[in-house]
Amino acid sequence: MGKTALGELYRALLKEHGPQGWWPLLGVRGTNPTKTGSLRGYHPGDFTYPRNAGQRFEICVGAILTQNTAWPNVEKALLRLKAVKALSAAALLGLPEKELAAHIRPAGYFNQKAKKLKVFAHFFQGLPGRTPTRDELLSLWGIGPETADSILLYAYRVPTFVVDAYTRRVLLSAGMTRETRYDALKALFERSLPRDAALYQEFHALLVEHGKGSEDYGRSRR
Repeated sequence: MGKTALGELYRALLKEHGPQGWWPLLGVRGTNPTKTGSLRGYHPGDFTYPRNAGQRFEICVGAILTQNTAWPNVEKALLRLKAVKALSAAALLGLPEKELAAHIRPAGYFNQKAKKLKVFAHFFQGLPGRTPTRDELLSLWGIGPETADSILLYAYRVPTFVVDAYTRRVLLSAGMTRETRYDALKALFERSLPRDAALYQEFHALLVEHGKGSEDYGRSRR
């Protein structure tokens, strides 16, 4: 990675926070090195996940459930789904919508998210052996750019950068851009960095970790 402003930011965040090990998975024993989110499921430095269709589906479900809520709430909902053996597309579709909503209640907006999960699970069943396109994901009800890119990056290892509120916060605080539009910020990262899924995963996770902290990048450089 060259000596671009974003490259410098990445190296500074990695030095400060260390490898993050995203996306967390229930069956993985690693811990979050910075402990501001869930304490389980992380795999710092290991970008071989997901290793099977079950883990891939779990990541997709988590990406939908994490809309407008914190990850520990998502983890509670995922654990409930796991307890009733509903962390597969077929099993999830077999649950009545009201029952599914009750299981994912900790993640908030549970009635809407239950419908989103049903729509996605039906779509997922038609994907064996194939990576969905971004346009296909965006065409699904309840899937916006951030969720689509999270699914592609973490579940399918497609090098597409995820932009969220923390990304905007860190870049604005550092004075690196005044841009706030999703597609423009995504393009900024993708033209400034090598197209590498592991790099994008780590960088996005570091931006989230730093954005949640009390000290932003701009202050740390003063």
